[in-house]
Amino acid sequence: MPKNSKVTQREHSNEHVTESVADLLALEEPVDYKSSALNVGGVPLPPRKNKDVEEPQDPGEERPAWNSKLQYILAQVGFSVGLGNVWRFPYLCQKNGGGAYLIPYFILLIIIGIPLFFLELAVGQRIRRGSIGVWNYVCPRLGGIGFSSCMVCFFVGLYYNVIIGWSIFYFFKSFQYPLPWSECPLVQNGSLSIVEPECDKSSATTYFWYREALDISNSISESGGLNWRMTLCLLAAWLIVGMAMIKGIQSSGKVMYFSSLFPYVVLLCFLVRGLLLRGAVDGIAHMFTPRLEKMLEPQVWREAATQVFFALGLGFGGVIAFSSYNKQDNNCHFDAALVSIINFVTSVLATLVVFAVLGFKANLMNEKCVVDNAEKIMGYLNSKVLSHDLIPPHVNFSHLTAQDYTEMYGVIRTVREGSFSELGLEPCQLEDELNKAVQGTGLAFIAFTEAMTHFPGSPFWSVMFFLMLINLGLGSMIGTMEGIITPIVDTFKVRKEIFTVCCCTLAFLIGLLFVQRSGNYFVTMFDDYSATLPLTIVVILENISVAWFYGTEKFMQDLTEMLGFRPSCFYFYMWKYVSPLCLVVLMFTSIIQMGLSPPGYSAWNEETASERFQSYPPWALGMCFTLITLAMLPVPVVFIARQFHLLSDGSNTLSVSYKKGRMMMKDMSNLEDNDETRFILSKVPSEAPSPMPNHRSYLGPEGPSSLETTNTSPNGRYGTGYLMPTTPESQL
Repeated sequence: MPKNSKVTQREHSNEHVTESVADLLALEEPVDYKSSALNVGGVPLPPRKNKDVEEPQDPGEERPAWNSKLQYILAQVGFSVGLGNVWRFPYLCQKNGGGAYLIPYFILLIIIGIPLFFLELAVGQRIRRGSIGVWNYVCPRLGGIGFSSCMVCFFVGLYYNVIIGWSIFYFFKSFQYPLPWSECPLVQNGSLSIVEPECDKSSATTYFWYREALDISNSISESGGLNWRMTLCLLAAWLIVGMAMIKGIQSSGKVMYFSSLFPYVVLLCFLVRGLLLRGAVDGIAHMFTPRLEKMLEPQVWREAATQVFFALGLGFGGVIAFSSYNKQDNNCHFDAALVSIINFVTSVLATLVVFAVLGFKANLMNEKCVVDNAEKIMGYLNSKVLSHDLIPPHVNFSHLTAQDYTEMYGVIRTVREGSFSELGLEPCQLEDELNKAVQGTGLAFIAFTEAMTHFPGSPFWSVMFFLMLINLGLGSMIGTMEGIITPIVDTFKVRKEIFTVCCCTLAFLIGLLFVQRSGNYFVTMFDDYSATLPLTIVVILENISVAWFYGTEKFMQDLTEMLGFRPSCFYFYMWKYVSPLCLVVLMFTSIIQMGLSPPGYSAWNEETASERFQSYPPWALGMCFTLITLAMLPVPVVFIARQFHLLSDGSNTLSVSYKKGRMMMKDMSNLEDNDETRFILSKVPSEAPSPMPNHRSYLGPEGPSSLETTNTSPNGRYGTGYLMPTTPESQL
């Protein structure tokens, strides 16, 4: 203990020395009450050891740590790189200007994505707690941010694991040749075998998805009962997630070695195979042909900002949870840039793969269109509806090319302008096929699946593709569940294994909603309403909490001490001004978009074998509103409770000690105020001095430390909880 400490003064002086919790916790060296003069209650003294050797914490208090930096990076990459990189980013790229879309996306990645990702990594690593503990420390009145993050993670995890269940179903169905979705099934009609009408009106892959896999009902109001095959797949998905999470990062970290790296192996294999397919170059050229005029549309920037936002997993709490298991001196600035760039490169790689394969599929569909319409023209020629003079002399119907058909189509349309529509001929343009934008389940389970049926050795490629989807989903699910489990375990001190099992069991039972015959409609509802707006608000509050309540200057100083260098002033201005402004604009545009778009869903109609838009019934609208309300409710509840002193800010729940710059937190929640005083001061309550001394103020990194005294508000930032070695006493 330092020679000038008050405890030392008390031991060598007969004069009364005032000391406090803040005085002791502000000491630079660790205070171990068991081996110091602060020992109370006759606790046996352990043998003294070399002070240069760091003693491990009690096993019950030891915070887990990553086995290696690679394991941590793979965990962050696995969480941020998910299904959206494969089936959302390519769609947005195609819809919003092709290669031109990459420009607004990259700009917003720089001014929103990387700074906010860095912010979450830094607060998690600095405070070494989950989202609840982090935001309770940064701004107790906004401590509800952490609870809102947990709620959103729970909602997203409910339906996200259903998608993994769908992928498991297709994965096991892929072990057969031919693939079950390659041809329409036949049904008996008396003595005749005919093609299933629903399949004949749509396509083999579309029919398999809606009828064989989902067995979907006609509307959200028609439950139709449980789909037992999907129920078993959902159970398998939750068993996989539960086993991966049961031991925390000790188990999930090992899973990440496979679940994070395997998708890249598959994507590279598909890229090589796709580039060798006929028409792949057409798809890639169409994808990256820039349409610069699209950049002037506000909608493009809004969708780019939303994609950046969700691609990095901001606001979920998973980023903070993973980072909290890092060492204090880890270079999280480098990690933020690395993971963000990997995420962006992965999205571009997935886009190349998707459009190489879709280019191949578009050529096949275009050739089929040419053949079908050529047969119509030959029928019209044989029935004298069309004259042979309309056919160019070089056209050979036995070897008809797309260019020949286009020329013939143009001639017929010009000559028969008045009655051309009656012929029912289609233009069969490759560009039209490539412009058929698909995303989400439509891309993964219909369009891409249909293209794979034309691959040589299609079952192998199907197995690889759906195993990739399972691993992409698993990496994101681990991060999502970590965003729930870590803050709850940190805050309420429950046993991680038991809580993980209970959480997965509850999620499976609630998830039965999504494996009804109408379950796909609920997946759409949760995807549209449970995360987008609540997460945007959560990240706005996170940004404001750090930049304006905690203080950007103070946060930059914390980063300087933690990293060993001062981050660029670029982050200062992004956190304080640019990012909050962009997020507020994004929030209002999202609200406007939700207001302008009628709330509804695409329902499958069995009669017409097609999708049609339906509005949500009143009870479903109430459910949408409830999802948003429940996700955001903790923020105002905690704010009001702490504003009116109905809820403790947790200042007596943690004590902090330090060993060689390492933060040690010990549970003191079972101590009453008087007991805590005796614990710290080794005095009976009547002898203890006032616990509310005056403290030094903090002027930020640019100004010198001041010895001015300020009165600490009883509602100030955590008194002893989550205290850092450099935390100014004014915050005690």
